[in-house]
Amino acid sequence: MNNNKLDVVTLGEAMMMFVATKAGELHDVENFVRRAAGAELNVAIGLSRIGLRSGWVSRLGNDSFGRFIQSTLEKENVDYECVLIDAEHPTGFQLKSKAENGTDPTVEYFRKGSAASHLDLTDFNEDYFISARHLHLSGVAAALSSTSYQLSLYAAKWMRNAGKTLSFDPNLRPSLWKSEAEMVEQLNQLAFHANWVLPGLKEGKILTGYDKPEDIADFYLSQGVDVVVIKTGEQGAYYKTSENQKGIVPALRVKHVVDTVGAGDGFAVGVISALLEGEPLQRAVERGNFVGARAIQVIGDSEGLPTKAQLQQEMSLLSPSTSPVFG
Repeated sequence: MNNNKLDVVTLGEAMMMFVATKAGELHDVENFVRRAAGAELNVAIGLSRIGLRSGWVSRLGNDSFGRFIQSTLEKENVDYECVLIDAEHPTGFQLKSKAENGTDPTVEYFRKGSAASHLDLTDFNEDYFISARHLHLSGVAAALSSTSYQLSLYAAKWMRNAGKTLSFDPNLRPSLWKSEAEMVEQLNQLAFHANWVLPGLKEGKILTGYDKPEDIADFYLSQGVDVVVIKTGEQGAYYKTSENQKGIVPALRVKHVVDTVGAGDGFAVGVISALLEGEPLQRAVERGNFVGARAIQVIGDSEGLPTKAQLQQEMSLLSPSTSPVFG
C-alpha cells in the first residue's frame, strides 16, 4: 500500500483560456467559451480523473481568472495546497481560435508579468514534494522565467536524490526563450535528470540534432535516462529503454479532429499513469496514444481526458493488433 499523500506532483502555469465559438480570425469573433489551460495543469487533471492523486504547484493572481482556476482544481480533485495567491501579479490568459479540418488553432497569449512567471525557489515546499512518489515537469514552466527554470531544475534534482521518479515533456515554447541555443541547453539539463522523457519527433530533432527516433532516444539514454517515448504524429509513437527494449505503437485513427492542442498532455497522462500503475511499457504507450487521440476530439485542453471507467471501457474495445478508428 502506498502511504504517500500524492502519486504525482507537478508545477507550472495555468491560464484562463477563451476559445472562439466560431471559426475565423480572432479579431472577428464575438463570442468565446472559457476554459482553464496549462500543460502541467492538464496533466494533473488527467491523472486525477484516472484515479491517481495529483498535486499542482503554482502561483495565481488574486483575480477572477485565478478563482476560476481554483474552482477547476477543486472540481477535478487536484490538490493545490501549495498554490500561492499573488496579490501583486495577475493570472495570465489566452485567446484561441476555433480550428477546422484538424488544423492547429491560432493562440494569442497574455502572460507577461503573470503570477506564475514569478515562481521561484521559495515555492519549493520539501514536505509537499516528498509526499509524492513522482514528479512531472514540462518545458513550459521552465520557459516562463529564469526563476521558474531554477525551481524546475531544483525540484528535479531534489526529487531524484530523494529516490522519486521523474517524467519530462519538453513541450517547446521557442518564443519564451532568448535563443534556441539557450532553450536546447537548459531543457536538456532538465531531461537528463528524468527517468522518462517524452518528446515529440520535431522537438527531439531540435533538442538533439538527430532526425531518427532511435537516435533521439539514444541521445537521452546515453545521459542516464531510463525510458524515451517519442510521439511521431500519425505514425503513433516509438519507444526505447536503457535495456534496449524498443518498439513502435501505431496511432489510433480519429474520424474528426476538433482541437489538436492538449494532445501531447493527454499522451503524457496515458504513459505516466500506466507506468505508475505498473503496466508494461508497450501498454503504457498504447494508453498514451489512446488518451492523446481522445483529447483532440473536443474543444479545450483537458475536456477530452477520460475517467478511469471511460479509460477501461473504451480501451477494452481496441484490438492490440490493429489501429481502429476512434471517435
